[in-house]
Amino acid sequence: MNRHQSLTRRETLIAAGQTAGIVAFSGIVTAAETQSTRTIPSVPGKLALAWRRRQRDGDGFRVIEETVQWNASETAIIICDMWADHPCKLAAMRVARMAPRMNEVVSLARDHGVAIIHAPSSGMKHYEDTPYRKRMKSARPATPPVPIQSWCYHNSEQEGPWPIVDDIKRGQAKVTGCDDPVGLPHVPTDRHQHPDIQVIGYDGISDNGQEIFNFLEQEKRNNIVLMGVHTNMCVLGRPFGIRQQKYLGKNVALCRDLTDALYDPRDKPFVSHARGVELVIEHIETYWCPSIEGSSLTHVVPQTSGPVAS
Repeated sequence: MNRHQSLTRRETLIAAGQTAGIVAFSGIVTAAETQSTRTIPSVPGKLALAWRRRQRDGDGFRVIEETVQWNASETAIIICDMWADHPCKLAAMRVARMAPRMNEVVSLARDHGVAIIHAPSSGMKHYEDTPYRKRMKSARPATPPVPIQSWCYHNSEQEGPWPIVDDIKRGQAKVTGCDDPVGLPHVPTDRHQHPDIQVIGYDGISDNGQEIFNFLEQEKRNNIVLMGVHTNMCVLGRPFGIRQQKYLGKNVALCRDLTDALYDPRDKPFVSHARGVELVIEHIETYWCPSIEGSSLTHVVPQTSGPVAS
């Protein structure tokens, strides 16, 4: 089954009912609500997200740029598959290049009250005895409005044609879309979170869609930012990824400058790797959610974070 295979009719109908519109939440959570379920302190402060989305305009699409406000205390960042190593070595190089910048953005967002969820898939065995893993497993159970799928495939009734070819393996490569000159197996690879990304404080670690949903509901986090790799595969398709979060009715944004795609310029549409990543981002902006830059997560709107000093 191809990772971009269409959903079943039943799954498509579910998806169609869950993907209409994005709502910017601006209400303040009361102290009673905070104390009832949350474990992360709920603090005032609004993020101003300068986001970009695309809308149908005749035979094409037009770019819409606007700024919306999200409460930091209602926002979570999910970091997807930023492993310490990867079977595709050029992909691993790009992760290593990205990780220090991602850590800085996440660190500043955390300081403003944003929840941080680390999701290095298949790496949970490394963290089972940590408070970050236990925090996710102990979150209060919640019933999702739609099934949480093991993988959310290309939804042909929700999104248009896929913009790149990314399902070709070369040589002995273990993954598709790898642009290493010679495909080698490179196994096993280290599934720890990349060491340049700190796991600390109230952070959580999980690759389980239900656990992550439980935690988001418990902490009243309805605004989700996805960052990490790879945009065309795991960021979209994982049980905690963009498609699933949209099906669950969450407000979602992709952090476009803290992501990468698995794309080989030897495949259609025969563009550079950088342009291939942009094409995937543009697809997401058109059919799934807006994109932002990480800088939008590093500060809050002045005078929204609490009492003004006299």
